[in-house]
Amino acid sequence: MPVLSFHRRAILLLSIAALFQTANAAAFGLMQAFDAALQNDPVYRAAIHENEAGQQFKVMGRSHLLPNLSFTYTTNQNQQDFSQGTTTTYRQFASETEVLQFRQPLFNLDSFARYKQGIAQTNQSDAKFSERSQELIVRIVGAYADAKNAEDQLALAVAQLNVYTEQRQMNNRMFEKGEGTKTDMLETQSRYDLAEAQVIEARDHLANMRNVLTTISGMEVTMLDSLSDDFRVRPMHPTSFDEWKTIALEGNPEIVAQRHTVEVARQEINRQRAGHAPRVDFIAGVNRNKSDNPFLVGLDALTRSVGVQVNVPLYNGGNVSAVTSQAVANHEKAKAELDAKINQVLIELRKQYNLALSSAQRIDALTKSVGSANFLVEAMQTSAKRGVRTNLDTLNAQQQLYTAKRDLAQARYNYLLSYLRLRKAAGTVGVDDLQDIASYFVASK
Repeated sequence: MPVLSFHRRAILLLSIAALFQTANAAAFGLMQAFDAALQNDPVYRAAIHENEAGQQFKVMGRSHLLPNLSFTYTTNQNQQDFSQGTTTTYRQFASETEVLQFRQPLFNLDSFARYKQGIAQTNQSDAKFSERSQELIVRIVGAYADAKNAEDQLALAVAQLNVYTEQRQMNNRMFEKGEGTKTDMLETQSRYDLAEAQVIEARDHLANMRNVLTTISGMEVTMLDSLSDDFRVRPMHPTSFDEWKTIALEGNPEIVAQRHTVEVARQEINRQRAGHAPRVDFIAGVNRNKSDNPFLVGLDALTRSVGVQVNVPLYNGGNVSAVTSQAVANHEKAKAELDAKINQVLIELRKQYNLALSSAQRIDALTKSVGSANFLVEAMQTSAKRGVRTNLDTLNAQQQLYTAKRDLAQARYNYLLSYLRLRKAAGTVGVDDLQDIASYFVASK
């Protein structure tokens, strides 16, 4: 997987999409929010740098198999006292040593295990970055949907408050004409006060949701695109859960990352066991010594050598056996964590699969409920004027309409999130899916 391929592809697609989008200074679109999040979200920026650091694991692992070239230079000023009987001779001389050494591992199980471990660690880093990239899409859509839903709820709360305002005025007029009752006025006032409190609560909630979106995108949010009136649930593809399960087991980045964690732990066992194995190195060197021997002062010797060094460990107090046993235990732990991660992913996959399947029926039922509630309000208002129904019946019908509209809006946003979360659990969510979600929104006018 190329480094940061998701990031570069996302930027490219967004740049192309920008050429075909109509500029709207007032509205903050979903793709615009995602573009900003790619640049500003601190969690995603941390993931980018983490992945950059992770690319070095394979380089470090490969270095253990490559040659090592070193140069050492030493210079000293020496003083010597030679005593023979009662005679002492003092002498001062300079000495120099230069060593150039080339070392190439020929047989080293520790180095080979480090090499394989480095590859697994880089692959693990790539899988984690893929998971963070997919998570960013879900987070930005979730934050955008929450903020837009909060806008919708505030609009509904204000609309409900306006309805109660009109109802209160009508009750006052009817009371003045002697056709209404004090009880009707108190009932409406009670609903009005509650609706006013709900408006305040909805306004605070909207501010909080916009702050969350601002934190991710790094941009101030004022107005968001609205959900299209022509909202349609798309057919499930693939249709069966078993197909989704197969895709998730193969491609979910969290599972993939944990598999690489298991491989890292397995190579750690091999690395620790290598403490019992011999090591063979090819060594070549050039050694220059000048006056490094007190009996050969003034002699400059140049030595060239080529050979093989064999190192055979015999006994180190049981450390190798202990660290190997520890590595085996950590390997078993990593395998158990892989099983736990698979179970966790499959539970989430099943949950989002069921939500996506039921969304169409739920949205359809709530759409009918809103239509029925509208008719009910009209019927109650007409009946109340004729004295067949009471003021309380009208208020209850209006409350039912408000609740139905609120639930329908929430169901639509839940569908969009389940659509993405299902693909994230399967490990397939990408910018194309984000553009599909963005097509459900239209620029606010």
